[in-house]
Amino acid sequence: MGRRRAVSWRHRARYAFDRTLARSTGALLGWLAACCLAIVVPVSTLLVWTDPRAPRSLTERLVAVWRTSAETLRLGGVTGAPLRMLLSVFLGLIALLCVSTLVGVITTGLGDRLEELRRGRSRVLEKGHAVVLGWSDQVFTVVGEMVISQVGRVRGAVAVLADRDSAVMASDLNAALGVTRGVRVVCRTGAPIDPAALALLTPAAAHCVLVLPGDDDADDAEVVRVLLALRALLGAGAGPPVVAAVRDERFLTAARLAAGPRGFVLDVESTAARLLVQAARHPGLVRALRDLLDLTGAEFHVVHAPDALGLTFAEISSRYEEACAVGYLAADGRALLTPASGARCGPGDRLIVVARDDRPPVAKREGTAVDPTVMADRPDRQRSFSKTLLLGWNRRAPLVMELLCRTAQPGSHLHVVSGADDGPATADAVGPTDDERVAVSYHVGEPTRPDTLRALDLFGYDSVIALAPDAGPHRARPDDKLLLTLLNLRALEEETGQALPVVAELTDHRSLALAPLGPEGDAVVRGELTSLVMTRIAQNTGMAAVFEELFAARGGALALRPASHYVLPGRVASFATVVASALRRGECVIGYRAHDARTPRREADVRLAPGKAERRVWSSSDEILVVTPPDADARCPGAASDERPARPARPDMLPEARQGREDRPARGPAPE
Repeated sequence: MGRRRAVSWRHRARYAFDRTLARSTGALLGWLAACCLAIVVPVSTLLVWTDPRAPRSLTERLVAVWRTSAETLRLGGVTGAPLRMLLSVFLGLIALLCVSTLVGVITTGLGDRLEELRRGRSRVLEKGHAVVLGWSDQVFTVVGEMVISQVGRVRGAVAVLADRDSAVMASDLNAALGVTRGVRVVCRTGAPIDPAALALLTPAAAHCVLVLPGDDDADDAEVVRVLLALRALLGAGAGPPVVAAVRDERFLTAARLAAGPRGFVLDVESTAARLLVQAARHPGLVRALRDLLDLTGAEFHVVHAPDALGLTFAEISSRYEEACAVGYLAADGRALLTPASGARCGPGDRLIVVARDDRPPVAKREGTAVDPTVMADRPDRQRSFSKTLLLGWNRRAPLVMELLCRTAQPGSHLHVVSGADDGPATADAVGPTDDERVAVSYHVGEPTRPDTLRALDLFGYDSVIALAPDAGPHRARPDDKLLLTLLNLRALEEETGQALPVVAELTDHRSLALAPLGPEGDAVVRGELTSLVMTRIAQNTGMAAVFEELFAARGGALALRPASHYVLPGRVASFATVVASALRRGECVIGYRAHDARTPRREADVRLAPGKAERRVWSSSDEILVVTPPDADARCPGAASDERPARPARPDMLPEARQGREDRPARGPAPE
């Protein structure tokens, strides 16, 4: 064995010191006293010996050293008999202990109080504020919209309650929202399922309450419990409107019962699927949907218009310069979109308009002149079949397939490509197979592999829908696979010089800036548009019936159509002429998008509710945003909105009959 290295005195002294400190608090106090004496006594001695006025005798000098040291250590400094000096030291130590204890108690109390305030346990004393319960990726969109809605109030505030550290929540929201323009964002820590924690936000005095869904299906039960806690705190049918959302439709009925008559509960999965299908059917519609649903610019409003009573819808459409009428909200709460031109506004009816604010629209004495000579003839409504590619699989895929079937023309084709890991999901999926209206074929292949994509006739499809897989134990970031698929699609676009009409469904809003989309591509964040719908309903409960009609009852009533369907290309016409031309075919125009070849379609702005007097030269590449009438022919025969088609075959079982249909020649975009 080698020679052991000698241990230095520093290590020995440090080890001895550590062993002494580890014994007890008394040992720590002893070391503290020894260190103080080792410093104070020598320094006091030096002060006395260097003082010109110091006593001559040694005894008197030692007494001076004692007094200086005692005054420094707050021990009194009494001289005389040894007993008197010991009593002085004892009293000094008692006084020092009392003062130290008092300081410690005050410090601890203040620290606990500050920590309690930092954790957000004080009551929010506000009126007319917005209350947001829960925490998920949707919180940034919801709180941001609520901040905009509170701008202009005397004491605008948004209160957030979640089982997280309030300081962390406030930091995250400040980083995401930035300047809140005078609106205070207050965060409180507590479980939203606890009525005592809910009382901190004073929900009875709030303008609205929003309950956010969690990031997975397991949190839907907690949403129901939060609604029950609100019911226990406020009472059934009392308090402000409550808007909630769940991911699993199995909890939808329970959540609506728990919310009560003043509650509105959305199904996140079905709403996201409907918006995704709309975006696939009409490229570029995602930007228009965001503009229509957020609280900046023009959006849907339900307004009182006493001057419209008794007028026909055709008269109302041309009456208001800065608002586009799209229907009536009846006194019983039913929404009637795109009514007949002769339908009159009855007592108790409110107007559904697209305008910049919710004030009653101002009528013009004389409507803007309409030029019938530049109106285009009504196009043939016969639409050709479509060919759609669905890449990937998740929980929403069966509903997406169902909606694609219901809105497709006979002879259409849907091709599903999913990886081997998604086999169990697709085997249990629900989709159309027995209906001859749409041919559905499956192919097992990983969409993230370039060879899988090259084997497909990608540019023969009218639309490509790319889905992110569901989150799971081995998929902490499910968007990673989707981003890889989009990279491969983008590489094929650059290689061939052709654009793919891709619509991608992302789960994380942070992935939106990373998505490599082509000029015809677009992306939908799963919870973003649903969050915007929640905030609009929270602001005006009448919008619930409007959105139900827009996105659910009709399966999507918004469309972008060429301007040549309404006015002759190359001719000057007012926006009022476009509105009148669309009204002849039962459609309501709410905006337009001018063509710009240099700007990708997803980034092009849609002008919502422009002035009726605005005149411009309309080109065939311009697009008109319309609310369409119900189209019974777009539904599958015999398929009701609440019914699901038969179960599809497994992706690895491709019937020969359906394989033959894959050879059908592709069509271009179906004319509207």
